[in-house]
Amino acid sequence: MPGNPLTDPNWADEMTDTVVRTIDAVRDKTTVPVIYAARGLVFGIVAAFLGVFVLVLLILGLLRGTQALLDIWVSQARAVYLSYLIVGSVICIAGLIVFRKRNAQA
Repeated sequence: MPGNPLTDPNWADEMTDTVVRTIDAVRDKTTVPVIYAARGLVFGIVAAFLGVFVLVLLILGLLRGTQALLDIWVSQARAVYLSYLIVGSVICIAGLIVFRKRNAQA
């Protein structure tokens, strides 16, 4: 009898392999997808924070660069206000363009 532990010398090895295979199959169907989802969530959150950080630095760099460029022709105080107006206008126009395209597929 192959399932009898008293007569089969490989019974322990076969049962151990069966248990390990069963546990691996259950783990592959339950734990592995959860781990991939958690990794995706964590990496997505980190990427979102880095994206916002880079966007803020880009806007600050644009403001400072515009101020330095305008400082050649106008006073420092006017350069600051004009840079806010120019960069703010560019951002508003970009927002309006994206807003108009929100229903382009529909």
